[in-house]
Amino acid sequence: MPQTTSRRVWVPFGQSAKEVPEGLVADVFTGVDVDAPGGIPDSIDEVEFFVLPYLFINAHPELMARMPRLKVAQTLTAGYENVAPYVPEGVTLCNARGLHDASTAELAVTLTLSALRGIPRYVRQAEHGDWSPTYLDGDGMVDEALADKTVLILGYGSIGSAIERRLAGFEVEVLRVARTAREGVHALTDIDTLLPQADVVITVVPATDETRGMIDAAFLARMKDGALLVNVARGVVVRTDALMAECASGRLRAAMDVTVPEPLPQDHPLWRTPNVLITPHVGGASSAFLPRALRVIEEQLGRWAAGEELTNVVRPG
Repeated sequence: MPQTTSRRVWVPFGQSAKEVPEGLVADVFTGVDVDAPGGIPDSIDEVEFFVLPYLFINAHPELMARMPRLKVAQTLTAGYENVAPYVPEGVTLCNARGLHDASTAELAVTLTLSALRGIPRYVRQAEHGDWSPTYLDGDGMVDEALADKTVLILGYGSIGSAIERRLAGFEVEVLRVARTAREGVHALTDIDTLLPQADVVITVVPATDETRGMIDAAFLARMKDGALLVNVARGVVVRTDALMAECASGRLRAAMDVTVPEPLPQDHPLWRTPNVLITPHVGGASSAFLPRALRVIEEQLGRWAAGEELTNVVRPG
């Protein structure tokens, strides 16, 4: 096997971390270091394997144009649409499918439960010391349980199956939808007949030409009255104006971890739209991220050093 000690790798972690397999030389950078004067090491033209930091705003993918020896670009995200245009011809691009399953699935269930049980309303009331449970509002209303509902998971892949595992104890029926049908999973072409059955629609589809804007006015109109849309995919999947209209009317509700644009401007009307819960794209940002990221990097670097086939290749070199 060829010697690997002279092969140059960049990973977005500190040099004291133990994630770099022995025998691989690792220069280390973070977004902060790159932004700082002198933050780009002199060895940039020697880099062969580049692990981009998790957040795109810190990733500086344009640096790949300055890496003539680059062979592999590894993201720490499942989505790679923002990075792909910067990857030079002949460089293998790998994503991190599975890395964010736990964090994103937990948030999807958290958003679902929070929206159904009225948690945002109670948080706002607590700021004013207002003890006003829904069942005392005079209309006989109660907060909704997740139990006995039908949940449609749109984009039944790695994260979708992780969401279903976390829903297992909630006494729900799950409808699974993916681009193509397989055993127990409906094809996307069946969505028109499935939407009217769903009380909750959780979308985890990737951002592709096929999915951009797929949740439009017609899609939302097919959802049953009172249904909840939970988006932990990408903001471009949803037509925001159409969603705001449905939520403002009170017919639908939404819980969104992703929006268009991001960050969502302070004066954007989505913030003030009734029946909408927003979190600032934190689906993958939890304590579960780092240990899983380290495992992904270690496995990939080990495969690369040994000349083995890489995992999660989304664009061969």
